Amino acid sequence: MSQRALVIGEALVDVVHAADGTVTEHPGGSPANVALGLARLDRTAELATWFAPDEHGALLRAHLEASGVQLVPGSDGAERTSTAVATLAADGGASYVFDLTSHVPEVVLDDSIAVLHTGSIAATLHPSAEEITELCAAARPHATISYDPNVRPTIMGEADRVRRRIERLVAGADLVKVSDEDIAWLYPGQDVADAVRRWAAAGPALVVLTRGASGSLGVTSAGVEVIVPAPLVRVVDTVGAGDSYMAGLIDGLWSADLLGADRREQLHAMQAETVQTAMSHAARIAAIVVSRAGANPPTRNELEEPE
Repeated sequence: MSQRALVIGEALVDVVHAADGTVTEHPGGSPANVALGLARLDRTAELATWFAPDEHGALLRAHLEASGVQLVPGSDGAERTSTAVATLAADGGASYVFDLTSHVPEVVLDDSIAVLHTGSIAATLHPSAEEITELCAAARPHATISYDPNVRPTIMGEADRVRRRIERLVAGADLVKVSDEDIAWLYPGQDVADAVRRWAAAGPALVVLTRGASGSLGVTSAGVEVIVPAPLVRVVDTVGAGDSYMAGLIDGLWSADLLGADRREQLHAMQAETVQTAMSHAARIAAIVVSRAGANPPTRNELEEPE
């Protein structure tokens, strides 16, 4: 049976205000970016999302389908397509203001799913949050569960309100990627590495902490810790970098034959070398993304070109 990735969550249009005053529109949304990243790496990627058959929706559909993302039927049932206004600072960092509607169309869960990935806004907003939590639990007998909190405080609200939901999703996941900024918002004043170690002991086989130019830290449920430096690169902007890292991490573990419910025990037993290979692969992909404008992840062919 052909293996596929099922990604659940928001697809939206980023309206980007650059530091020089120019304004551009890019298709985005954290889960959509992950699906796109996987499809460009020649993985079968399906996206269950929520957008409208309007101008922005047409932009999303064309963008996703051009890279091979398969949209789950019913994903275009919204009244309007969600948007995120991103304001870029001089150093390339981004801040966001969202106009979002969120729902999950009907999906098929079976053993053809190697991985179910979700995260960010749709996983914390009603009604999609409840739908996603239920789907993650229902998919565990079939697939690896992957999660990236990718917090957006301006739309998620106070950390105290969403922390419990995020922790529940973490505990039910096999693979978690989280940024140091996410952890600092969820657990102000706490050591970020210690928080990641707690998460790794709560259920996932692997939790990876990304720290921008400071690289990434991976912690397994068995207590194995791996540090991978970030490749040196000239940063254009950071839009989509974490999502591309997430896609690369999933792809690396997929290549290691560690995805699927029947591989859960092996995933928990990963050795440091396997973790480092997957994280290094993800870091290289993220470095390519930050070196060019927007969430524009590389194809498999680009990765295989001589450096």
